[in-house]
Amino acid sequence: MNTTSHGAAASQSGLTGLIERILNWLDRVPYSLLAIPARLAVAEVFWSSFSTKIQNWDTTVALFEDEYKLPLLSPDAAAHLTAGIEATSSILLVLGLLTRPVAFLLLGMSAYIEAFIYPRAWPTHIQWAAMLVFLLCRGPGKVSLDYLIKRWLGIGEAI
Repeated sequence: MNTTSHGAAASQSGLTGLIERILNWLDRVPYSLLAIPARLAVAEVFWSSFSTKIQNWDTTVALFEDEYKLPLLSPDAAAHLTAGIEATSSILLVLGLLTRPVAFLLLGMSAYIEAFIYPRAWPTHIQWAAMLVFLLCRGPGKVSLDYLIKRWLGIGEAI
């Protein structure tokens, strides 16, 4: 046995071998399993925001009058629009339906919130953005309605 193969065998049985086996195992985790918690985490954030809005609608409208001040929309219309987006997008993300368009919409909404309403909340918004970019670029994975629809239509693996 030469020293090269002996050294390789020794490293495979030591700490470096263990680390390499763990990393190889992690590399084999299917994308679909990674996408599920990303979809659920983003859905929870926006569902919580929706739930807070509908718990006290008068306060919500007041926030849109005094703090949020969306251009071109009345405070009441803006409150209804954002609550609708938050509720609908949360449900769609859980189902994995229209995932990429929803991720794009929520990314834009988050960017607007960061830029014009709460610019100092970037540590939170960057977490949302990371998950949304992940979903926008890679899609919902195979455990989704998007995947089932595309498969049924015969046009690819995932939207």
